[in-house]
Amino acid sequence: MATKKLVKLFSGRGTYALSEKIAASFGTSLGKISVIDFSDGEYETSFEETVRGNDVFIIQSTPPPIDNLFELLMLIDAAKRASAKNIIAVIPYFGYARQDRKSKSRVAIAAKLVANLLTAAGVDRIMTIDLHSSQIQGFFDIPVDHLYASAIFIPYLMKLKLPNITIASPDAGGAKRALAYSKFLQTELVLCVKQRAKENKVDKMTLIGEVKGRDVVLVDDIIDTAGTIVKAAEIMMAAGASSVRAMCTHALLSGNAIEIIEKSALTEVIVTDTIPTKTDLPKINVLTAADLFADVIQQVINCESISTHFNFNTII
Repeated sequence: MATKKLVKLFSGRGTYALSEKIAASFGTSLGKISVIDFSDGEYETSFEETVRGNDVFIIQSTPPPIDNLFELLMLIDAAKRASAKNIIAVIPYFGYARQDRKSKSRVAIAAKLVANLLTAAGVDRIMTIDLHSSQIQGFFDIPVDHLYASAIFIPYLMKLKLPNITIASPDAGGAKRALAYSKFLQTELVLCVKQRAKENKVDKMTLIGEVKGRDVVLVDDIIDTAGTIVKAAEIMMAAGASSVRAMCTHALLSGNAIEIIEKSALTEVIVTDTIPTKTDLPKINVLTAADLFADVIQQVINCESISTHFNFNTII
């Protein structure tokens, strides 16, 4: 007789709201953990229920501060020492992913360092969505389930029924992602080429393609300071676009990004809840990734293929 798999879902403090939605969509509730903060800034993590012999899913995004990453590492270590059978780190937003190569001499490749730390802590599998660069999967010697937010964005986009849609990439690095959307929706594709005077500040941007009379949708994985998409929207509206929207998976929204967006030419910015984001902002529309993660978790448990999540034709 086959033994029924024992599965438990837990959450770190950084992604608790999303984790609750994932657990509810999965049909369970989150397991109990304890995090005790000490006066010197250290903290202690522990599981408040048995995980022996269980498949343990630990859900935690790792945006700044670094505590989010270290808390995840400690939870993985605690699960390993408590004899969990398999430990799966569900990392909706994989922090430090933008540091995936040496951009100049004598710098760290932080994304590889994070991969090493997760592996050393004892994780058996990684699940994430819209990595900044797909090659980060190769930094691991364990399975990585790399999901795509297109499963969330495309159904929403099709419901809008925009009359003359054009897909755009805010920079050359996102051209491949934008091209996939463009091919599926059978739309025109335009590209912005940007030059930076320094990090997080766009110095100059050039538009390649025609946007006059078009409803433009900018596609990107991360929105940080919002400088790039706001600048792109300004250029496109000046070139005669009817409207400009942005779809960005991970809403870091650092500094005064929210204020910049609200004052911008953007009609709306569509994001997911991989990072906690205010839901009462006029121009920012938050869609949940909970159902997608819950579905893939179920398929992983049942040893089923998840390849349908990588096929545009099956996500609408």
